[in-house]
Amino acid sequence: MDAPGLNHAPNATDPGRSVHPETLGQGPRCRRLAGRRVLVVGAGQRASNEPAPPVGNGRAMAMLFAREGASVACLDIVPEAAEATCRMIAGEGGHAVPITADVADPGAIPRAVAEAKEKLGGLDGVVLNVGISTRQKVDELTTEDWDRVFAVNVRSNMLFAQQALRAMTPGGSIVLISSLASQRAASRNPAYETSKAAQVALARSIARAGEPLGIRCNSLAPGLMDTPMGRDASRNRANRAALVPFGRQGTGWEVAYAALFLISNEASYVNGHCLLVDGGLGAGISRD
Repeated sequence: MDAPGLNHAPNATDPGRSVHPETLGQGPRCRRLAGRRVLVVGAGQRASNEPAPPVGNGRAMAMLFAREGASVACLDIVPEAAEATCRMIAGEGGHAVPITADVADPGAIPRAVAEAKEKLGGLDGVVLNVGISTRQKVDELTTEDWDRVFAVNVRSNMLFAQQALRAMTPGGSIVLISSLASQRAASRNPAYETSKAAQVALARSIARAGEPLGIRCNSLAPGLMDTPMGRDASRNRANRAALVPFGRQGTGWEVAYAALFLISNEASYVNGHCLLVDGGLGAGISRD
């Protein structure tokens, strides 16, 4: 199967061998989230000058959840981005509502969760897909930059989880979107790497707090992905994808399918886990 739009490694022979309909967001609809109500934080997508940019993780998750029968609240700091995702979902016959909030503002988070619960008629799932990076090395970091990264990447996750545990129904699920950067220092980006590692630990703490309530929490760590954010990173590091597994970067849809499993009842006994979606790169699998 062809793999249009994927960033291929220079030495790849046939990256299409690992590409399937699900890889490209073309898998069958199985109603795996029928009747569920899910808030996706970071469901919009950053603007791109490309004529046909790849789908981002947040938008792919929101769209896939809706295809699988969920009602989705799409939260983003940019109203137009959240509304665009909702229009795409509506165009496919799904149900979605936009919410605007700045996750760096602690006061905005309780209001956002309450709005999502009201608009959806309840809350069964929350996915936290937020992350910023300053791309500064250790000797370049300022206190302000460090605090800004942690406010968005970690503090917001804690505050959303705090509200979600109060608002969600038993049997619900929370997913934190971390990164392969949580496992290694390859990007020389200490604030981002450390904050993403903190998300993995935070997910375990949320899982512990949610267990008496019947609410699970897991983290998901994407590797090198062909998303708008991934392409921005590649422009800053030209060799970023030189040795990726299978000769290609991953897609937002592959992250979305992993999140779909964790948010669904299929993962009812998966709790406090960090799922890597990296083609095996974190385990040392790469092209040579």
